[in-house]
Amino acid sequence: MTNRVQHLIQSRVSLAPMAGITDYVLRSLIRKYSKNCLLTTEMISSEYLAQTLNGRSGIEILKRDDNHSPISYQISGHKPHMMRQAAEFLTQFADMVDINMGCPVKKVVGGQDGAALMRNPTLAADLVKAVKEGTNKPVSVKFRLGYTAEEMNYVEYGQAMQEAGAEFITIHGRTRSQMYSGKADWAKIKVLKENVDIPVFANGDILTVDDAIKCIEHSGADGVAVGRGALGDPTLIARIEHYFQTGEQLPAPPLEEKIEMLRWHLNEEIKLRGENTAIKFMRKFYPYYLAGFKNAKVMRSKLVLEESYENIIQLLTIGNIQV
Repeated sequence: MTNRVQHLIQSRVSLAPMAGITDYVLRSLIRKYSKNCLLTTEMISSEYLAQTLNGRSGIEILKRDDNHSPISYQISGHKPHMMRQAAEFLTQFADMVDINMGCPVKKVVGGQDGAALMRNPTLAADLVKAVKEGTNKPVSVKFRLGYTAEEMNYVEYGQAMQEAGAEFITIHGRTRSQMYSGKADWAKIKVLKENVDIPVFANGDILTVDDAIKCIEHSGADGVAVGRGALGDPTLIARIEHYFQTGEQLPAPPLEEKIEMLRWHLNEEIKLRGENTAIKFMRKFYPYYLAGFKNAKVMRSKLVLEESYENIIQLLTIGNIQV
């Protein structure tokens, strides 16, 4: 493991990038509990950065605080010169630049970005080389097992990315065609780990500390990238880190603490986006925060229709939510 990467992934846990989810506020919330995990931004289009930003740094997706380090900025694209320009621009913000080669969404794949690159490893390698030309920061890649079950090329693909200069891999244990259905195949990640010399983090279906433990056992990975599991429980990453460091499992936060986190999340989004936009933006998070509570379904249905901040805060009281 190179020293350039080691200090960034020393906690053995990262926040997986999720479009429309892992914004500045969620990253700040995760950082309140975990001081050392690798944070990751939402996917940023290299074409957007190269063509329309023109040196401005004020867009929300780029926003970070000094305490957000270590943080990886993830870019997508398929044009080497634009990826190089994007990496050059992001160097002022990032501790690592990550290339998205795994997004399965039709709009992204249709544009030859994301998981579509797994069908073109030569171009993918050229993108790694271009990004390395644009930044002096470590370059990482995130990809899947393959495009379909018949096209599982993750081992050869990972080796090609390493050869091109990638210093760190995050792999999601599904194919593109699976999207997010079925189960992540952690055992296949072990095969990749045994065939590359750079650090590998496993991603997919890590929703609890026990999941992280089992994932490491099955995959032999150097660490885990947590996505959906951190939604509604921003302490999960810190609790996984604690287990890796001490062997002790800390309990999940009680209802009172989760409601406090949710209220903080809402208030910070309002500061960032304005009240009306933030109220609509937060609707996607309610099912995660309320999961497991008796009247969660009723509460969700009320919260997603509510447009008044005062009414939302009133709903988010302990007396209204049942354990």
